[in-house]
Amino acid sequence: MSAISFEVRGQDPTTRARLGTLTTPHGTVATPALCPVATQASVKSLTPDEVRDLGAELILANAYHLYLRPGADLVAEHGGLHRFMSWDGPIMTDSGGWQVFSLGFGLEHGVGKIASMFPDEDENRRPVRGQRPRMTRVDADGVTFTSHIDGSTHRFTPEISIGVQEKLGADLILAFDECTSPLHDAKYTAEALERTHRWARRCLDARTRPDQALIGIVQGGPFEELRRESAAEIAALPFDGYAVGGSLGRSKEEMRHVLDWSMSALPEDRFRHLLGIGEPEDIFDGVERGIDTFDCVTPTRLARHGTLYTPDGLIAIRNATFKEDFTPLDPGCGCYTCTTFTRAYLRHLFVAGELLAYTLATIHNLAFILGLMRRIREAIPAGALSDVRAEFAAHWRRIPALPVGEGEGGW
Repeated sequence: MSAISFEVRGQDPTTRARLGTLTTPHGTVATPALCPVATQASVKSLTPDEVRDLGAELILANAYHLYLRPGADLVAEHGGLHRFMSWDGPIMTDSGGWQVFSLGFGLEHGVGKIASMFPDEDENRRPVRGQRPRMTRVDADGVTFTSHIDGSTHRFTPEISIGVQEKLGADLILAFDECTSPLHDAKYTAEALERTHRWARRCLDARTRPDQALIGIVQGGPFEELRRESAAEIAALPFDGYAVGGSLGRSKEEMRHVLDWSMSALPEDRFRHLLGIGEPEDIFDGVERGIDTFDCVTPTRLARHGTLYTPDGLIAIRNATFKEDFTPLDPGCGCYTCTTFTRAYLRHLFVAGELLAYTLATIHNLAFILGLMRRIREAIPAGALSDVRAEFAAHWRRIPALPVGEGEGGW
């Protein structure tokens, strides 16, 4: 019997969007939902109570980072992640597969999940496909990698990843997979996909805890045939839920195609997660295609850089324009930051290097994106999702590109 259950409670009449409830051993999650990222058992600059008060119900921590520091054994001795970080709600852990990519081909190719920063005409900026990454080495059995902390050598296999995640004790754990670069060709992507499918079966064989749900991951890069093959293969295995991972192409348009192909065979009665994506327009794209949960570092990372959400798009609060701006950041927002402080004060905190700046900015950015998720949930059963999206798009200025490799882990 699965450690979780998922119930569809409403459907949008014109898209695949659905309203649902995900039930876990540590509580329920109203979906669609965005999970704040707590890479190292902490949503950066916020306390668990602050995260909870903002309306977050599910958070994501990272097995790779917690394996390296403080160590999965220490977390287990503490009673698991829930007690360790004093979060009593549901937790998901990433398997480490994304970090293997980030430290490997992600660094070598200079790309993330979407490689739109490489214009077609700029051939001189394109790394050579297939070049060997410096910090990781993938083989048929697993991955050997170099710690970004101290340069020590470590090994992850499907069995080791599951063992680490079982010690951490999250409600939802992810199968160990190989992410590929948007610059990898079909041949390498197909080889990596075959490894991912074999590793998925090994993850299922390795699991020992009935109180954890194991999530299978659809890979295949930006190639339709491979994505559809992976969706069918992963859907045929007895996972408790499914996730879409890996390279999503070179543009937002390609990402939408990849989502369509990846969702093609996934069961309607299981929840679906989109890994590492959470910009507002991408959330709408995912929800309309049947995605139930998202995780993304963007809201908290932007906050630490002084880039803040408003209904009209992003503002850079360090800009001198706000030096004497005594209005709230967003007059329509009810978060602590907006109801208590002015734009001028927030700018002062960032310019002065005060740590409070990160807390207040993060509170607001998470309040904004979690509020958007609430609006989406309200719109789905009312058949108003397209209206909410149109209203949002009429004002929103698109999020600028973020620095590649500047992950939540701080490396």
